Amino acid sequence: MDYGDSVQGVLLRKIRKAEQDVLQLRLDYCRFVFGLSHRSRVLSGDRVYEVTGVDVDSMVYTDDGSLSRPGITGVPVDAGASTEPVDLGTDWSLDA
Repeated sequence: MDYGDSVQGVLLRKIRKAEQDVLQLRLDYCRFVFGLSHRSRVLSGDRVYEVTGVDVDSMVYTDDGSLSRPGITGVPVDAGASTEPVDLGTDWSLDA
């Protein structure tokens, strides 16, 4: 292995680590700013859903420098266990 391959390997590991760190920071942002975590209950339309997935890649920077709400998927709370997750997008609010 030559020097160039060695440097490439080191840089790729650092990039992967940085990407994982950014993902974790965005999930932390969702939890602390929006009160959103896995299995949170949200209101979308006239139904309550349990969150099954958070799409942190859908978050964009707003004009004031903060991040927008993430798109989420969830299952209706009143549905059976075999219900498929529904894409709720960003049109949701935390159920109080």
